[in-house]
Amino acid sequence: MTDVPAFDAELDACGLNCPLPLLKAKLELNRLASGAVLKVSATDAGSQRDFRAFANLAGHVLLREEVDAGIYRYWLRKA
Repeated sequence: MTDVPAFDAELDACGLNCPLPLLKAKLELNRLASGAVLKVSATDAGSQRDFRAFANLAGHVLLREEVDAGIYRYWLRKA
């Protein structure tokens, strides 16, 4: 089993449709210090594409992503 990264803040965006999971994650990241890790849980399948592109464009690091029983989880390290 792969180690799950530790996180500094957690956001539950389950039940929200695109683009709300990403928008809420952006707001939460704004509150965090550089280098902090945000864990996001979402149920929107489109969030996979969104979080990958967002991390790439914004300079954040997508440390891990996983899917389990229809729940998508992301660990983002703030740039």
